[in-house]
Amino acid sequence: MKDLQIFKNEEFGEIQIIEENEKYEFEATGIAKILGYANPHDAIKRHCKKDGVVKREVIDNLGRRQEKNFINEGNLYRLITHSKLPDAERFEKWVFDEVLPSIRKTGGYIAGEENMSEDELVLKAMTVLNKKVENLRLQNEKLKNRIEEQKPKVLFADSVETSKTSVLIGELAKIIKQNGHDIGQNRLFKWLRNNNYLISRRGTDYNMPTQKSMNLQLFEVKETTITHSDGHISISKTPKVTGKGQVYFVNKFVN
Repeated sequence: MKDLQIFKNEEFGEIQIIEENEKYEFEATGIAKILGYANPHDAIKRHCKKDGVVKREVIDNLGRRQEKNFINEGNLYRLITHSKLPDAERFEKWVFDEVLPSIRKTGGYIAGEENMSEDELVLKAMTVLNKKVENLRLQNEKLKNRIEEQKPKVLFADSVETSKTSVLIGELAKIIKQNGHDIGQNRLFKWLRNNNYLISRRGTDYNMPTQKSMNLQLFEVKETTITHSDGHISISKTPKVTGKGQVYFVNKFVN
């Protein structure tokens, strides 16, 4: 997402410009309206070369993300040339003789700077700079608040992932449900088999972790020795989800 600069003129209103590596792009619809085109979208389509029209995501004055068409300098010239607006030439002079040279020189444009004294220009520049600093401070404050809001979730995920406590698949289903995705034990078993996390073929290894799951360290197998009444001993195997696996599968379903 590019930084958007807005420049105002008493005669022409405002134009929106994006600067990147000393190349400039202009918000197409606004330019076409200023130049008197009754149908701005049609004018852009008829007069602008396609390779000089790009979509950019920008943030408007209300903080909303919007996608707009921007044109390069060549296409701006084409719209100006085909415009029937009597003042098109004065608009061209304002943009190319005042706005763009000022951006190249100072990184910004101050309306009316050509008529200001040096002290007035410095004072105005300081006012603009202070406003930018304040905006950055507010953005930084919002970012800090967002980080604080996310911290409990991050700490929980970290603690679970590094935990040595594994859980049964039925317990994992409850954890996933608590995080907003409705699923039960039986459906989770079926999903794990269908997605090659558990062995689906019938036999002694049915519902055991696949090699893929073991390589990802998502499961461990709990072995329990059982002594029967007739004296023979058997071993029961139970798949359990590791801490890393819990985070992995919660993210799979919630996201």
